[in-house]
Amino acid sequence: MSMKNRTASSDFILLGLLLNSKFTGIVFAVILAIFVVAVTANLVMIFLIHMDSHLHTPMYFLLSQLSIMDTLFICTTVPKLLVDMVSIQKTISFVSCGIQIFLYLTMIGSEFFLLGLMAYDRYVAVCNPLRYPVLMNRRVCLLLAAGAWFGGSLDGFLLTPITMNVPYCGSRIIDHFFCEIPAVLKLACADTSLYETLMYICCVLMLLIPISIISTSYSLILLTVHRMRSAEGRKKAFTTCSSHLTVVSIFYGAAFYTYVLPKSFHTPEQDKVVSAFYTIVTPMLNPLIYSLRNKDVMGAFKKIFSQCLST
Repeated sequence: MSMKNRTASSDFILLGLLLNSKFTGIVFAVILAIFVVAVTANLVMIFLIHMDSHLHTPMYFLLSQLSIMDTLFICTTVPKLLVDMVSIQKTISFVSCGIQIFLYLTMIGSEFFLLGLMAYDRYVAVCNPLRYPVLMNRRVCLLLAAGAWFGGSLDGFLLTPITMNVPYCGSRIIDHFFCEIPAVLKLACADTSLYETLMYICCVLMLLIPISIISTSYSLILLTVHRMRSAEGRKKAFTTCSSHLTVVSIFYGAAFYTYVLPKSFHTPEQDKVVSAFYTIVTPMLNPLIYSLRNKDVMGAFKKIFSQCLST
């Protein structure tokens, strides 16, 4: 697509989450509340992990990275969605759409890899507790976090330029609330089947790599737990892993539907609902799942909260 054609009609129009305006006010209030809770909860999690020395462990370091990703993830789509819900003009420029696609791909890809690497951390904690400080030292943690961020950004750098260089010479109306690639590609006036196939393979690989790590880690964890004679040891191992498994099930399930399930199983309405779930709801659930079910985090919160009250 030439630059001349782009500048002539450089804006896309986002139809938004709801076509029925009757419930706009209620949905706006709910999404705003979720956004505030999600950002607050993730920032509190990052603050607690940074401030409390008891949380200066590999698991909580990786959790802080997850909270950073979730904060950036929800800030990529929700502010624009909220503005569009109260605006007459629901446009997004060509450049802004490209930036949104890049940030979205980077955050979701980074979270894919990080959740997989967090399973390895749980494997070491349960199966090799005595060697945990050596196998999960600071250097290893930094490498794991850097690897997750690099993998996600690589996805963004690969797919964003290709998507934005597809010719869009017809309708500019995106039946979605943000620039998600499958919704944007529907506007292309060229054959995108090859690119969509490559993107499908890329997404499958993005899922298979962390899922393989998760499956292997938890298979070994189950074998170790099965051999444990202590009921308390089994309970502790289950508590250690249950929060991570809950987050993985929610996040990967939604991603599998969007990027792996064939198009015949999709409708635009279903796509928007699923996308809303993992771009809006999941970033709120992650810190709540890890904090409400975690005595260390709740203990750190009460300690710092009481210190703030006493000053």
